[in-house]
Amino acid sequence: MLTGLFWLDAVERMVRAAASSALATIGTGALGIFDVAWSGVASIAGLAAVVSLLTSIVAGTGGDPATAGFTTDTR
Repeated sequence: MLTGLFWLDAVERMVRAAASSALATIGTGALGIFDVAWSGVASIAGLAAVVSLLTSIVAGTGGDPATAGFTTDTR
């Protein structure tokens, strides 16, 4: 879990979770870009990022310790 590859993988997953939740939140407004409650979008995206990071840390203790995933590489 303390490898650079693990943290790179975890940050990638965290950014992906934040971006997808932000896009989903913006899409629910459907009124226009100026009608979006940006503080709400930032709050939801931030929470998704934190949850993703915590999930990656937990996964690092059970799956492949070099990655942030729950599965092990069997190749």
